Amino acid sequence: MHPNAQLIHTLYSAFQKRDGDTMASCYHPDAEFTDEAFVGLRHAGVTSMWRMLTERAKDFSLEFRDVQADDRTGRAHWEARYTFASTGRKVLNIIDAEFEFRDGKILRHRDRFNFHRWSRQALGTPGLLLGWTPFFQKKVQATARAGLDKWMREHGVSGP
Repeated sequence: MHPNAQLIHTLYSAFQKRDGDTMASCYHPDAEFTDEAFVGLRHAGVTSMWRMLTERAKDFSLEFRDVQADDRTGRAHWEARYTFASTGRKVLNIIDAEFEFRDGKILRHRDRFNFHRWSRQALGTPGLLLGWTPFFQKKVQATARAGLDKWMREHGVSGP
């Protein structure tokens, strides 16, 4: 198995165990992360996001597959089942991940999922009616970022 494929396995195996510290160790100091909820995170934000999500996870399970990687890039498919904390609603989020690597670590990580599908599950009627709109997605992104910023302040983490 290519070392970068092993790195992806390490990342998602740690996520299955809710081990945010091991997940954080997979990222390069110049790491960047983006998905439909968390946009443009840099290293401190990326590692804090995983620590926050693993700490807060309720009824959480994760499966991953189709891991591929070479010296420069990689990809994987993963599915997370959990209870969305803000609403208590059950979610199955289906995600395709793309990676770029540097120095044996993840430099860029981009997760893609159907935001409208996710918002219908996580947020109910508002997600069903408005989840397809850019305005609603921006509102969810702002809420997610505010929550991450608060978590980082509470845990003494600085940086973008």
